[in-house]
Amino acid sequence: MVRKGTKEQALLRQIVRGNTIAMKEFFTIYSGYLTAVCSRYVSNEEDVKDILQESFIKIFKAVERFEYKGEGSLKAWSARIVVNEALKHIKENQKLKVTNLPSWDLPDMTDDQEPDFEDIPTSAILDMIRTLPVGYRTVFNLYVFEEKSHKEIAQILGIAENSSASQLHRAKRLLIKEIESYRIKKMAL
Repeated sequence: MVRKGTKEQALLRQIVRGNTIAMKEFFTIYSGYLTAVCSRYVSNEEDVKDILQESFIKIFKAVERFEYKGEGSLKAWSARIVVNEALKHIKENQKLKVTNLPSWDLPDMTDDQEPDFEDIPTSAILDMIRTLPVGYRTVFNLYVFEEKSHKEIAQILGIAENSSASQLHRAKRLLIKEIESYRIKKMAL
């Protein structure tokens, strides 16, 4: 029986050799996941397609320098490239702005209150994240999915560390409001 890591390594070796069939297989295996990663940061479908195209070009150009570290490392490395390309796109298009909403528009929450996604389908959660203002969405994604600290986020985005914390707090508050609305709609059905 062939272990997945071994199969992934074999695919990687073929891609490094320039095998276009292996590149197509890589695309087939990872394009859905990488599209979802990109869509967390960028909501416009055409922009997502452009970012993914640029990401796959970068992946295939840099793959010979990639160091395989076990099952899933190729997927994680590819996702980091997509995230970096999405952030580059956001910065180049000057869409990353610190957004301030009036406090009356947001539900009260304690500092440790987290959005409760327990009974909500993944697709609905991703839709909620996509509706966040770009700054909130970007910080939320970097903090939650990429597990970056506020210091790292501040450096990546060129913002103050406290702005990162504020953006995350506001993103969570908006998500709590979206979750409450979602649950109310579900109960009404």
